[in-house]
Amino acid sequence: MKIFESIQSIPQFVGQGEAISEWIEVTQEQINHFADATGDRQWIHTDPERAKTGPFGATIAHGFFTLSLMPQFFVKTFWIKNQKMGINYGVNKVRFTSPVLTGSLLRARISLKSCTTIDNGMQSVWSVVVECKDSDKPVCVAETITRHYA
Repeated sequence: MKIFESIQSIPQFVGQGEAISEWIEVTQEQINHFADATGDRQWIHTDPERAKTGPFGATIAHGFFTLSLMPQFFVKTFWIKNQKMGINYGVNKVRFTSPVLTGSLLRARISLKSCTTIDNGMQSVWSVVVECKDSDKPVCVAETITRHYA
């Protein structure tokens, strides 16, 4: 885990490599809850029996479910001491480059692209590549924007 002493120390990490999160398992129960929350109950996500005969041989996670894992990846990878609040400000250039089969293990490679001072805090732009264990191709590539307040 990368620990920042304060939000003012975040800019020092720009271009300094990447941090790698822990693995997170994607379960059918999580996918079903996401489907219920979003109303996207397409069979490819929620019907394991039918999905066995589909193009992937199993149910797959929604692309937006994968994107919704970003907070988990960050919380398990970075800690900012004395931060009072951090908020998601936006996302750029999101691509879902490969399906996430139910039961997959995912992790993120995260690097800091830029960091600028804002009123009462910092705004950071992160490059995130979500990997699936035992696969050479990432499942999601995105740029996330976070605001940190002290």
